[in-house]
Amino acid sequence: MLPNAMMSDQLAIMDAVNPVSQAAGTVTSGWVNMANFERFLATIITGVLGAAATDDARLQQAQDNSGTGAKDIANKAITQIVKATGDNKTAMINCRDDELDVANSFAFVRVSTTVGTAASLVGALLQAGVARFAPPKDAGASPAINLGSANVVQIVS
Repeated sequence: MLPNAMMSDQLAIMDAVNPVSQAAGTVTSGWVNMANFERFLATIITGVLGAAATDDARLQQAQDNSGTGAKDIANKAITQIVKATGDNKTAMINCRDDELDVANSFAFVRVSTTVGTAASLVGALLQAGVARFAPPKDAGASPAINLGSANVVQIVS
């Protein structure tokens, strides 16, 4: 236990899908190297969904930051959010590093959210935790890893 540790020392914001009014279609975060983390968390947030709109979100994996071999991570998708009950909701997807296809060199992850039918307000946050090198925001610990996101402008202690 680390009684003086801040949550920002335990979790790294790796990338985000900034809040957007997304037309019917898919929007994704960038591919992020998760090789130095044991846990990942995608948080999907909806605002007001368009008439009869839906939102489907999932975690995907690839072999590099250009998306080589991209495929869904098994069992890492939310149950579809629908307009009738889905305005202003939050869903979370947890993932462990052993759920990636590491045998075939899959170490890059992204969050994908697909809006169906009508433009809707959506956003997502991709975080990593249980870093092999701490604190996770210390880019010097592993220069090959994309630590932190350009979207993070402040961390208040």
